Amino acid sequence: MPDVRVIVVPGTAGAGRALLPGSAPVDVPDLAAWMAELERREAPRWVLPALDESYPALLGAGVRLGRCHDLSLVEGILLAFEERPGRPRNLAAAWARPRGLPEPADPRPVTRGEQPTLFEPDRGTTPVGTDPVLAAADVLADQERRLSATAHPDRLRLLAAAESAGGLAAAEMTHHGLPWHADVHTDLLTDVLGPRPTPGARPAKLAALADRIGAAFHGRPINPDNPQSIVKAFAREGVEIPSARAWVLREVEHPAVAPLLEYKELARLWVAHGWTWLDSWVDDGRFRPEYVVGGVVSGRWATRGGAALQLPKALRTAVRADPGWSLVVADASQLEPRVLGALSGDQRFAEVCATDDLYTSLAADAFADDRPRAKIAMLSAMYGGTSGEAGPLLAVLRKRFPTAVDYVEQAARAGEDGRVVRSRLGRTSPPPSDAWHERTTATGDEATDRAGRQAARDWGRFTRNFVVQASAADWALTTLATLRRRLTTTAPDAHIVFFQHDEVMVHCPSDDAAAVVEEIGASAREASSLVFPDSSILFPLPAVAVSCYADAK
Repeated sequence: MPDVRVIVVPGTAGAGRALLPGSAPVDVPDLAAWMAELERREAPRWVLPALDESYPALLGAGVRLGRCHDLSLVEGILLAFEERPGRPRNLAAAWARPRGLPEPADPRPVTRGEQPTLFEPDRGTTPVGTDPVLAAADVLADQERRLSATAHPDRLRLLAAAESAGGLAAAEMTHHGLPWHADVHTDLLTDVLGPRPTPGARPAKLAALADRIGAAFHGRPINPDNPQSIVKAFAREGVEIPSARAWVLREVEHPAVAPLLEYKELARLWVAHGWTWLDSWVDDGRFRPEYVVGGVVSGRWATRGGAALQLPKALRTAVRADPGWSLVVADASQLEPRVLGALSGDQRFAEVCATDDLYTSLAADAFADDRPRAKIAMLSAMYGGTSGEAGPLLAVLRKRFPTAVDYVEQAARAGEDGRVVRSRLGRTSPPPSDAWHERTTATGDEATDRAGRQAARDWGRFTRNFVVQASAADWALTTLATLRRRLTTTAPDAHIVFFQHDEVMVHCPSDDAAAVVEEIGASAREASSLVFPDSSILFPLPAVAVSCYADAK
């Protein structure tokens, strides 16, 4: 497919400006209809200032785009790569920056309930004194020049393309929504919490637990929702605890511990995904979270409200396919350890990765078939754990797989020195702050320098994990982009409705479910060949077709 690029800058009242190859800019009164027709005839790669500002309205008008270059998302990747994080990445700023002009700040995100129509008024990010579509063309040319100047331009171009495809997928996921049965959700809340309480009151189960907690403290006042109140209550009992975290409480012997732990778990469900959440986020049988592409520095996604990426397992039963449809759910198997194997090129470790259960193979190879200890060793390598038995287990791993372990340890040393590290495709870690550099500079004072060394080690643990986690995000994002493209022809009625780090879910007609399962596997293999072309590491992405999300786990 030829990579014909069409630049579009939406305006107001459904109009916009467009620039086709070899032509002068034109005004387009009905931008959605014009784009729909050109998409049907030419399937170009659309160049847009920011998908999150314009694509939802296009989807609402029935326009689905196949390919796109999101100037804002790509600018964010390049600014991080150039160690200029935090600079505004909107069209006006990207155009002004190379000209030495003031850079307008990025606009605040459009919040739920403010969803624009075709299209929202200018939000202060259109370049002043120039044709906006020509400014977009200038920014595109500048981005292409900067991409070409990198050490591995093909990798960074792949990241830019995948990030832009992710922007399309994110808007489509919000548009189609995750099938959600509000009645099932309501019944679950009633079963575990009691009837819906009046505003300002606790549910019956929480109120009863609060009474039990108070009784365990001899009727003295305690607010189980307030950590400091819990700490003080234990102190009055002669039990000193550093915090009210669940893992701390589990180490305490006291009659209040059991009801407190139960209260915490149920209160989390009530606050994060209770009746108010249901009223706010589920409409007409769909949960429509607002995804933030690259919302985490490692490239993982975030959400703006709705806590879509922290759905409790108990609520998966509310996610159910429509009649005659299926949910195809896929979850990558032990993704980050496999990514480390591909990054490092450790051939011994590649042999361990050749099975579906990496930890079992690793245990058989180096840990006397003790899978839990093998997992601790692997996680210690990626996260820098050294306490308890982690240190000796990591030593075994280092001896058996020196190339793999050295890869993350080099990344850790880079972080301790204040240098940035990069993912496989070039996503770049943020540099440490000036305050960090000041804190880690030797002063001759023993206590101060000890604190500085600790700060350096902490940053080293961050960069140690960044190279693995961000590269895993590269692979997952490329898989998502590949799957989105493949489904267009194989199962055009299917919708990607959920994506979380290493998991993807497709809602499709049941007759298409088998084809979707095949396409997910093929997408994972294609992504692996694109991101890690020289690696033999397997990246299993098993998929299963179910009617209820809870049945996929």
